[in-house]
Amino acid sequence: MSDSADHTYSSEKKGKLNNLLAFFKSTKQIAPTEEHKIVSSTEKVHTQVQQSDMISRDLSWLKFNDRVLDQALDEERNLFDRLKFLAITSSNLDEFFTIRVGSLYNYLDFGKERLDYSGLREIPFRKVMMREIHEFVRRQNECYTSQLEPLFTKHGFRIVGLDEVVDEEKIAVEEYFERTVYPMLTPMLFDYTHAFPVLLAKVLVLGVITQVKGTTSEEDRKLSFVQLPLNLPRFYVIEREDELLFLPIENIVRKYINKLYRNVDIVSTNLFRILRNGDFTLEESDDIEADFIDEIKQKIKSRRLGRVVQVSVEPDINPDLLSLIKKRWEIDDYNVFPTQGLIDYTAFWNIIKHPEFKDQIPPIHPPVPPLGLDRERIPDIFETMRERDILLHHPYNNFEPVLQLLEQAAEDPKVLSIKLTIYRLAKNSRVTEALLHAAENGKHVAVLFEVKARFDEENNIREAQRLQKAGCFVIYGIGLLKTHTKLLLIVRNEGNRVLRYAHLSSGNYNEDTSRLYTDTGLLTSNEEYTHDISEFFNVITGHSIPTEYQNLITAPRYMRAKLIELIQQEADNARAGLKSGICIKINSLEDKDTILELYKASEAGVPIRLIVRGMCCLRPKRQGLSENITVRSLVGDFLEHSRIFYFHQDGNPLVYGGSADAMVRSFDRRIESLFKLVDPRVRQEAIHILAYSLMDNVNSYELQEDGSYIKCEIEDGVEPLNVHKAFYNVTLDEVLRTHLFETEDKQLEIKEVEAELTTPEVQEETTGQ
Repeated sequence: MSDSADHTYSSEKKGKLNNLLAFFKSTKQIAPTEEHKIVSSTEKVHTQVQQSDMISRDLSWLKFNDRVLDQALDEERNLFDRLKFLAITSSNLDEFFTIRVGSLYNYLDFGKERLDYSGLREIPFRKVMMREIHEFVRRQNECYTSQLEPLFTKHGFRIVGLDEVVDEEKIAVEEYFERTVYPMLTPMLFDYTHAFPVLLAKVLVLGVITQVKGTTSEEDRKLSFVQLPLNLPRFYVIEREDELLFLPIENIVRKYINKLYRNVDIVSTNLFRILRNGDFTLEESDDIEADFIDEIKQKIKSRRLGRVVQVSVEPDINPDLLSLIKKRWEIDDYNVFPTQGLIDYTAFWNIIKHPEFKDQIPPIHPPVPPLGLDRERIPDIFETMRERDILLHHPYNNFEPVLQLLEQAAEDPKVLSIKLTIYRLAKNSRVTEALLHAAENGKHVAVLFEVKARFDEENNIREAQRLQKAGCFVIYGIGLLKTHTKLLLIVRNEGNRVLRYAHLSSGNYNEDTSRLYTDTGLLTSNEEYTHDISEFFNVITGHSIPTEYQNLITAPRYMRAKLIELIQQEADNARAGLKSGICIKINSLEDKDTILELYKASEAGVPIRLIVRGMCCLRPKRQGLSENITVRSLVGDFLEHSRIFYFHQDGNPLVYGGSADAMVRSFDRRIESLFKLVDPRVRQEAIHILAYSLMDNVNSYELQEDGSYIKCEIEDGVEPLNVHKAFYNVTLDEVLRTHLFETEDKQLEIKEVEAELTTPEVQEETTGQ
């Protein structure tokens, strides 16, 4: 993909390059005895990792990205779908370096000790983790070069260099460079009179080595850097009659780089990209309205100056340049990642979203009405919520009822107030617009904006300030705690009484992500819920400590203890010979106290079924520890984001939904809530979600004792079940007959549930379906 033929360096230096980039080896030859020591040390570390009863959080996360990469390798998927997943692995890895690797370097750089769940200290763990990342990047590159790139031509496009562009097209390319690109380029010289420039993270950079024209002395050489414009498309698109050519911007700049360096010779131009540490800890501020927001803004800026934790380079990078940047940024070969294909696969979004390929993108199934509603938009959402609780299961059910609730409340003269927690918003948010209209119509609007929502801080601050200017009461987070709970409360004067309406959810108030993430939400006017939520808002916006909630479990104060109590109750039931079972669906399982209690429950004989999308530090199927625990991960068309906690309780199931994962940060450093599902049909719908998730044989991966995942295969004679399709066709009859941890009393239980649920309205819905 390179057009640097005019600026290559000598073959002698290319020979040295192999030594400089040799993976985890120095330039000297390693003696056989030293090599044996390295192998022995590696085996010892591997054994220590395997013997630990916990799986490393970071190593588990890397296994999750493996499962995402597996989607890109799936030959049954459309090419553009596969490119999408490859782009996602790249953005995932960027965040992993920025936050998780950055966090590790906080320990390394400041001499602090860190003991990983794997049992390794910070220095040996760094080596293990970075080896795993290098292996992942190798598979990532192989996926692109061997699996995907060969398919481009038959899909009507190619990624090309300038050597594949005809003269007429080159004229247009050069004109684009002269008019658009060239004015935005700024060479930044580094020598004894110029300080080393501050290079931005996630920006493509050309390292350019030049020398005085006609000389060959290395002493006369200069190094400078050219950052490629981040606000220009990655590709210049050339439209031919039968195909599209995507010309990377780095190839264009490299071709015409001499226009920036006149009357000197260019020795080499090498493309690279860096990632910096973006992990920081907020300090509590006394002035929540001013200093706190300024502090957040300063922290956002500081990300640009964080220490370098990763460098992606071309495979033939100039060894002198590589040596310099390694020394300058205090990194080594562990941090340097030679890339065989494009640097930064997130560039594929530019191709996927090109209008020419619109018809080749797999369509998303249109949402269907939830079981509690006969249509997506209804004349009076308040009337419907008074009749029954409604479980929304996104993206299978539209987010429209939530937006309708807010928009109707904004215009309804009977509505007195709206209270809402916001973690992430869509860019052009209907939620914001509804709240602005509500404030303009004289309603009391209170919004708790979480301005520490990672990488959404700027958007949240901007939207919060818009609401504040319109007269809304805005709270900018609660000190060091992140507000991650998702709650909405509406107060309405209905003449002879004042009623409250609520929405509780696992997902954000973001209409964009609601089409891509699986989440559950509850619409209710149940007084027990609305009273709890009123109390909860008093806690997070004022100074109140309620004695207890009827249907909420909250963090940071109570959640871990309550969940552990429920796990222990199942263990007690199992020891007493009663029916027991635990099924939990979450994004991440990392809290050690919770894991240890699950181990004890497993030893007591409790069957435990965990559905954990991402990182899981619990080690299942270990003899004498977790024999009764299985863990599966669903990775497919949608991002699994819903959280559901099920406890069998001797045949009287207790089920919770909500915003929290089983993580230290969720229990100790976030404001979270789980809500009990009390309506029998709603509870049964949640049980059905869990049951189908356990039955899926298309998107499922089983976690093994050694920390690896095995893709579930469809057995002979068994119908494929893809939950990302099946949930569009769920019937009430299927929901009623779904059970977890079936027992000999199954038929009796079914009759009891049917008797409890079969009202005239339910019978009418069942007949209609």
